[in-house]
Amino acid sequence: MPQISGTTKLLGVIGNPIAHTFSPVMHNAAIAHLGWDYRYVAFAVTPADLAAALAGFAAIGVVGCSVTIPHKQAIIPLLAEISPLARAVGAVNTIWNTPTGWHGTNTDIPGFVAPLVGLERDWGQTTALVLGNGGAARAVVAGCHQLGCGEIHVFGRTAPKLAEFGASWQDLELGTIDRDVSVPVRLQTHLWDELPSFTLRDRLLLVNSTPIGMYPAVEDSPLSTETLSKIGADAIAYDLIYTPRPTKFLQLATDNGAIAIDGLEMLIQQGAIAFKLWLQQPAPVEVMRQALLQHLGD
Repeated sequence: MPQISGTTKLLGVIGNPIAHTFSPVMHNAAIAHLGWDYRYVAFAVTPADLAAALAGFAAIGVVGCSVTIPHKQAIIPLLAEISPLARAVGAVNTIWNTPTGWHGTNTDIPGFVAPLVGLERDWGQTTALVLGNGGAARAVVAGCHQLGCGEIHVFGRTAPKLAEFGASWQDLELGTIDRDVSVPVRLQTHLWDELPSFTLRDRLLLVNSTPIGMYPAVEDSPLSTETLSKIGADAIAYDLIYTPRPTKFLQLATDNGAIAIDGLEMLIQQGAIAFKLWLQQPAPVEVMRQALLQHLGD
């Protein structure tokens, strides 16, 4: 990789916490492969400092950033423009600097869907259970809708936030993978305490969109061993977390016969889309994937 100089341009990821992120590994590998004079840096930004951070990034010419927990919704009022899809789902995970201000979009949705589209699955007969109702959950709901899941259930801990989440999807229409026209998004919301008594049906897609189980709390799981023992062997357990690999949640799910998907491929695919937005250059996806696998020792 070329030496950092006075001409080096910056990309980055903003979040809190952020020490766990692998995004610099894959993006800097892609940059080095192309030989470009850029660096991708992780920035710890608290919610109270978000507006000041964006102003500072603009002042020093940061080209673009990934956006992660807890800023995916809070950042929207600070942007000059967001894509129709990001506006519809109410969450932004990628921003770039323009002469008119910061623009944003959501690359999490295609990133989430990518590992699922190749599976032989009757999505119309699949029930999606989404754990969490934050910014990441919005991308998951949109992705489940695009897949055509027959039912989408969202679980959250706080009744007012959960009600707000459910209401925000009313009268919202999005496209699906197999239909050209947009159709209404349908979902049901439930308090977290209802999970143990919820009937875990066959053909289940169970998605953890919370940070529960993320390093360093590696022994935590959003669902108990008892609850996960009720899932069918045809279930898919999908954890957006990619460190550790596997998470406790995925360990417990696979112990009960589920297909496990972690957040690594989603990270790669959403990152590749963001890379192209920032640099107007297709991302070397395999370089990014191999850098991450090598970093993880796989």
